Amino acid sequence: MSFDPTFLSNFLLVLTAFGGAFLAALWIALVIWTYRDIRSRARDPLVHILSALLAAVLNLPGVLVYLILRPARTLEEEYQHTLEEEALLQTLEELPLCPGCERRVKDDWQVCPNCHTKLKKTCHHCGRLMELPWNICPYCGTPVPGMRQEGVSMDDALRDLGLGNNDGDVKAE
Repeated sequence: MSFDPTFLSNFLLVLTAFGGAFLAALWIALVIWTYRDIRSRARDPLVHILSALLAAVLNLPGVLVYLILRPARTLEEEYQHTLEEEALLQTLEELPLCPGCERRVKDDWQVCPNCHTKLKKTCHHCGRLMELPWNICPYCGTPVPGMRQEGVSMDDALRDLGLGNNDGDVKAE
């Protein structure tokens, strides 16, 4: 078996060509990846161009510098984070405040636990909670005792309260 120097020279030439092609493809891929990545992280076109130039001019060290300096979150992640913050703030704003001490209270509380301000009243018929200014229960339709009723005579109103007798006369207490 004889040693052919032209074969070795051709083999090294092909190997160098493949190595060079690989390095060129890696360089182009790093520039494209850097450009795509910065587009997902920043809106400024100047930043897009400078980041791609950094990777193009400095190659692998440029990409390492870019990885150190790039924004931590993508624009989509920033948007999702902003939505989460807005949703959290909206839930905080939806909680009612006590009119006495301005602290947050829950919808089903009758009394503020901090300042003891009455927040709600109960319906005398169904026992559900009602807002203080309401004169009729929205759940069962029962009017609040003492509320003025249209079209009801004095005798009927007193009878409903249990103050009238069968003759229509008012009991003296």
